[in-house]
This record gives sequence, C-alpha cells and structure tokens, in this order.
Amino acid sequence: MMAAAMFSVAAGKADMKSDVKPLPDARLRGTDPERYWLKVREEQFFLPKWRAFLNNGSLGVAPRPVVAAIEEYIENAAALVNDDYPRWGYETLDEERAEMAEFLGCKKDELAFTHNATEGISTVAMGLDLKAGDEVLMTDREHPSGKAGWQQRAQRHGITVREVKIPHPPKSVGQLADLLVSAIGPRTKVLSFSGILSPTGVIMPVREICAAARAKGVITFVDGAHMNGQIPLKLSDLGCDYYAGSPHKWMFAPAGCGILYIREENLDRLWPSIVTGDWDKKELKAARFMKLGTNNRATIVGMMAGLRFLKSIGPENVYERIHSLAKRNYAMAASRPYLEVLSGEDDRLYGSLVTIGFRGAKLDDLWKKARERKIWVYGSPELRLSTHIHTRVADLEAFYALVDEVVGVQASKKSSN
Repeated sequence: MMAAAMFSVAAGKADMKSDVKPLPDARLRGTDPERYWLKVREEQFFLPKWRAFLNNGSLGVAPRPVVAAIEEYIENAAALVNDDYPRWGYETLDEERAEMAEFLGCKKDELAFTHNATEGISTVAMGLDLKAGDEVLMTDREHPSGKAGWQQRAQRHGITVREVKIPHPPKSVGQLADLLVSAIGPRTKVLSFSGILSPTGVIMPVREICAAARAKGVITFVDGAHMNGQIPLKLSDLGCDYYAGSPHKWMFAPAGCGILYIREENLDRLWPSIVTGDWDKKELKAARFMKLGTNNRATIVGMMAGLRFLKSIGPENVYERIHSLAKRNYAMAASRPYLEVLSGEDDRLYGSLVTIGFRGAKLDDLWKKARERKIWVYGSPELRLSTHIHTRVADLEAFYALVDEVVGVQASKKSSN
C-alpha cells in the first residue's frame, strides 16, 4: 500500500513537470492576439478558468516553468545531486547576477539579491550615515515599506522625514518633477520616492528628478517595486544612487526574492544591516550585501526562471499587452460617471496599474459579491486594478458588470431621489 502511494505521488510530480508546454506560435500574436494571450494563460499558468485575478500589483502569479524549476531544484537539493551547498546567503551568485544585471541595465557588481523590495529599502535607510537634523524627503503616496525605515531612523537618530503632497490624479509628468525637486531644502540629504506610486500606479519621472537632485548634492533612492517587468527601463539610465525592486510582482518570480541596485560610486558609503562573514570585504562590491546567512536558493532559481520566461515572450510584447489592458481598464472606468479614475488621463502616467474611486458609494456588497464570484481585487475605498499577460478581457468585463450591478444601481437610486 505504501509503495503504491509513493508511486502515485511520484507520478503526479512527473506529470506536473511534463505539463510545461512551449509558448504558442508567435505568429498567432499578430493574427489573433486575444487568442494568443488566452493560450498563454491556459497553457503557461495554473490559474483556473473561474478565477478573475486583478491584483497582480500585490503579488504576481508564477507560471508553470517557474514552478517546475523550483520543484526540480528542491528535489535535486534534497538528493544532494550536486556538490555545492543548495543555498544562498554566503555565495555571490555571480552568474545569476550577471544575467539579471544585463536585463536590468546595470553592472553585475552594482547588483545584490534580496528577499523583496522592503529589505532593499531598509538596507539603504539603515545603512546611510545620517545625523540628527538631516532630512529625508518623500512623497505622501509611498508604500508603508518605503516610509518605515526612514521613520525608524527619525525615532532612533533624530533625522527628519518630510512628505510632499502629490496631486490625485496628477496633471502632467512635468508637474510631478517640479513638485519634488522644488521641495528640496537646505537640510535635505536624501530624496526617497517610488518610481511607480503603489496606491495609484502613477509613473514618476525618475530620470528628471534624480538628475535635478544630483545637481543639488542630494542622494536619491527609488522604490522600484512596481517597475521591473511593468515598464521598460534600464537602471543605469535612471541616474539614481540606490534602487530596490520586487521581481515577484511583474517578472514572474516566486515570493521571497528581490533586487538591490547600488550605483558603483556609492558602494562604499552604505553599511550592510544584516551581516555574516565577509560583510566588510569591500572588494566584493554589491555582493557583500548578500552575506545574510542560509537562505532558500530555490527562490533564486525561480527568479531566474521567471526572467527567462519573460525574455522568451519578449519584454516589449509583455509591456504592450499589459499597457493595452490598462488603457482598456481606464476607458471602462472613465465611461462610468459614478466612478473616478485616479491614475492620470495621460497614458504615459501609468503602465498596468489603474486606480479608481467610487465617489462615496457603499462598498460592502461589492466586496462580498466579488469574493463570491472569484474576482480578486485589492483596495478600499480606492481600488487599484492591476493586470498582467494572464488577464483576460473577460475578467475586466466581469468586474465592471459587478460594479454596474452594485455601485451603478446605488448611483441611480441617489439621482432619482
């Protein structure tokens, strides 16, 4: 009986691995794009047909090749098939960092792997030499992880944290740059801001802001949790001093992996916060910020598999698809007078994230019915909708049909009273 059970489990795993199929013929994307992307969802992801997933901005969905790579690595590690330790946290992972750096547009020695963007943000916030009275400037639309490290420094070391109010929605790219740059004061030492604002999906003019800050002698840190995989960029072109990213959102990576970019000239001015042996070997460059102790290397294997999956589809094809879905999403929201779109009318101001407001509607019934109908959304009272290549047009249609049913009916009743 035991042998039969073990055979059944093994057979199931074998089937899972063999279920990884090649991508659909790229020519189909040109002749019938909706059919192409539907096949990508059905053949490359585990998402069931009944799930409408509109919250990729919180945590992305790993495709089948990524899951298979993780599973295979864990099995080989358990069997000690290879002679190397199946871990990371003491290793520099030069090959993986070189491949990732080539895609991100930076040098290998400027790149460290972390567990998420939060860890990267905290590393920078805790690692810079700041003293009482020094000011960190940020927007009022930062994720809690983008604020917490600096706020802790304020409580521990007496630095000052000041927020700049961002219009909601903004009028233009120039307005955003002017607001942040003009807010830099004589005590400002660090300008910390999101490349894409988490609550609204607004794309900030990072290059312009960083160039102006550098001219004023101000260190720049960019929270890039939503950038890599959602919009095209090269880190070296941004001009920032430090940058943290989360490949598990838009780059098909599993949860538990992140990236930290440290501009080469700034490598020696940052102190590691978590340390083990070799933390002080500055010749290791960014790799010394990976000396964290034993970690699960399967997440790194999964991250690299996610990168290769993205490259196999073509980043430009991914960007075009998710942005076209976002524009459709924006139009569907804007056509409903009882909704308010908060992401900016100019589509250069958003990638895939679009945020809507409900003009004071009662939303308890909306959330309840969304859960019943397996429509996965995030946010209240403002709702951030985020799509990826596995999103179907039908998913957006189902969501807005529900909004009409609940919020639209409420608005009709108000107008008739």
